[in-house]
Amino acid sequence: MQPQSPSHVFAPPPVPAVPVMGSSGLFPVRRIYCIGRNFAAHAIEMGHDPDREPPFFFQKNPDSVLLPGRDLPYPPGTASLHHEVELVVALASGGRDIPEAGALERVFGYAVGLDMTRRDLQAEAKKAARPWEIGKSFEHSAPVGEIVPAAVSGHPMRGGIRALVNGSQRQEGDLAQMIWKVPEIIAHLSRYFELAAGDLIFAGTPAGVGDVRRGDRIRAEVDGLPALEVTVV
Repeated sequence: MQPQSPSHVFAPPPVPAVPVMGSSGLFPVRRIYCIGRNFAAHAIEMGHDPDREPPFFFQKNPDSVLLPGRDLPYPPGTASLHHEVELVVALASGGRDIPEAGALERVFGYAVGLDMTRRDLQAEAKKAARPWEIGKSFEHSAPVGEIVPAAVSGHPMRGGIRALVNGSQRQEGDLAQMIWKVPEIIAHLSRYFELAAGDLIFAGTPAGVGDVRRGDRIRAEVDGLPALEVTVV
């Protein structure tokens, strides 16, 4: 008599998956890493000296992803929901201790993303020297646009990055202003985590972050990638 395979006590939740431009295929999300204060002007506006900090990271949950075309429900427990436009790096493979010279070989493609932040809860956590998850890792806090394969987009190292709210520009910068570049980010992360296919890396935001309210329309742009538009409801 063959032993029976163990079964789940309930159906596993679906794996979040992001559409890929020009394809019917989907990019399944494994983990989400976010680099903090990776544009000098944003570090300064948040009260930090960008010249003295090594890169640091926090994580969001895979099911924090908000897919293109979906509305963003205003999250509970906050009176200060901030937008942060970012370049998103999607990995096709990973590993440990990845050298910078080989880092871009691991990249599947790129997208535009928003690191939505409950800023007041994040500030309270910082003041109490507590983790940031309550301010960063809530449901729908990681809107992501269509992923463009690197074979199409190349590896964007410069070009405009901006966020508009109701048609008015809030954030503007250039990818060339990133303190830590994409190969450095991947190499540094891989010293502490085993990276793998399906990982998303939010690569930091320029200055100009600010509040959004119900009814606001956010448009996030990175030159050469499909824009991401989200309505807060």
